[in-house]
Amino acid sequence: MRIWIAFFVFFPFMAGAKPVDKIVAIVNEQIITLSDLEKFKKRIDGGGLVDDALLKLTDAPSLLRDRNALLNHLVDEKLLDSEVKRKNLEVTIERVEQEIRNIAKTNNISRQQLTDALKVKGVGMAQYQDFIKTSLERQSLIEREVTNKIRISDEDISSYYLSKKGPSGAQIYEYTLAHILFSSKTGGENGALARAKSVEDKIRGGQAFEKLAEQFSEDPNFTKGGLLGVFKAGEMSKEIDAAVRKLGPGEVTPVTKTPAGYHLIKVTKRTLVSDPQLEEQREDIRRTLYADAFKRQFRLWLNQRRDESFIKINGF
Repeated sequence: MRIWIAFFVFFPFMAGAKPVDKIVAIVNEQIITLSDLEKFKKRIDGGGLVDDALLKLTDAPSLLRDRNALLNHLVDEKLLDSEVKRKNLEVTIERVEQEIRNIAKTNNISRQQLTDALKVKGVGMAQYQDFIKTSLERQSLIEREVTNKIRISDEDISSYYLSKKGPSGAQIYEYTLAHILFSSKTGGENGALARAKSVEDKIRGGQAFEKLAEQFSEDPNFTKGGLLGVFKAGEMSKEIDAAVRKLGPGEVTPVTKTPAGYHLIKVTKRTLVSDPQLEEQREDIRRTLYADAFKRQFRLWLNQRRDESFIKINGF
């Protein structure tokens, strides 16, 4: 009789019992269960609360396709939480509330509207506070251990630019030029070319370019010494650019034809400067290099934490 009563009492308990949740991984003193895995997958797939700290290392579609990647992601989250606890980086409820106020203000909504929006997603305010607290703690840890140690130098940016544009791309010359112009409007093409050749011979014979410019230049906007201006490579006409590209200070081009006529051009000064395109792209390149460095350093840091931690993967 005793046995029957015991069985009777026990049987309803067994009949109504739920299957025990399977532990799929242990990370230090924390566990990850199969239900944790499924809940996290549903949050990613359904737009639920997901901390994006580790999503910078991967992407949501990849996690949804690969259960092993999903489990490793949760292991990394547990590693972060272990480090937060070990380094005493827990944030206060006041800091959490401040962040929630900032979120509401950024989205131009009241706290009640935020509460209502969360309720639609099936998320209570207490749960949201826990989520924000965890996110802030992880963010603080990552900034301390990874972000603040990344440095992108100007040399790194130039090297990257060179690798994309080629060895002559990162730096160019700025030229200060003087010229003697011979206009084809006077005596036609042949006459202008002949005058240019005659003055070129005088320059090659050692006569001063500046004096010859004052004497022979037909530039209606002539300035002392025949000064033409200061130009970076790429800012001049293609004919002048090609003519002066290989010249050093004090050197004079051969007779060079442009739509304005025939020129003799002197490089009075040549200075090495940054490519304007590099300057335009500098901050974009910095952001690209920073993102790459962050992924690399964060992954390295996480791998080091894995080596130092107790991790047991039981599988699914």
